[in-house]
Amino acid sequence: MIIYCYDAYCGWCYGFSPVIQKTERHFRGILDFEIFSGGMILPDTPRPISAIASHIRNTYSTIENHTGVRFGKDYLWHINHPLESDWFPNSEKPAIALCIIKELLPSRAFSFAADLQYALHYEGRDLCDDEAYRHLLDEYGIDTSVFFEKLHDPAYKEKAYYEFALCKQLHVTGFPAVFLQVTDTRFYAAAKGYTDFNTLQTRIWNILKELRAEDQFQSV
Repeated sequence: MIIYCYDAYCGWCYGFSPVIQKTERHFRGILDFEIFSGGMILPDTPRPISAIASHIRNTYSTIENHTGVRFGKDYLWHINHPLESDWFPNSEKPAIALCIIKELLPSRAFSFAADLQYALHYEGRDLCDDEAYRHLLDEYGIDTSVFFEKLHDPAYKEKAYYEFALCKQLHVTGFPAVFLQVTDTRFYAAAKGYTDFNTLQTRIWNILKELRAEDQFQSV
């Protein structure tokens, strides 16, 4: 199984979205895929976008040049005018939303995560606002009343925090991160940070070859 640890607020994960989606398609039928939210921004008290805006200003063009994605003007307005912005970033709500999708439409979890990142980083939607999700519900065929009820159900918040804990158990200290899980206790790191598709798929194939060789050796 491939495990992808990401965060909706992670700009490098936004750039990595096309890579991981292509990887999922490439290995479909060979490997199962799972996505976990990492809880990158979980302040004890709400902190405004101004707390991280300067860091984003210094890195977003690097992400664009390295990955090919583009950050939208509506998103960058908040980065360039942080004192005027009403954003208080928090990874909790988009993680809860992804848990809902994983329950209702598990086969579309990766595309939903990508759409969340596009909604934030290109369209400039505030993922802490319930309304940021409404435009996606028709596309995914999800009843709005069902979705918003679950969005505020403590059970789904618990699921999100369980995923945060799993990422910590995998010693994820930065996003994106990709692992190949072999057993309950055996994991191979396939990507730590942004990795292009050719490099990632080569690493995964090499791990699979190593495992096959190991199986053959043990069967002798």
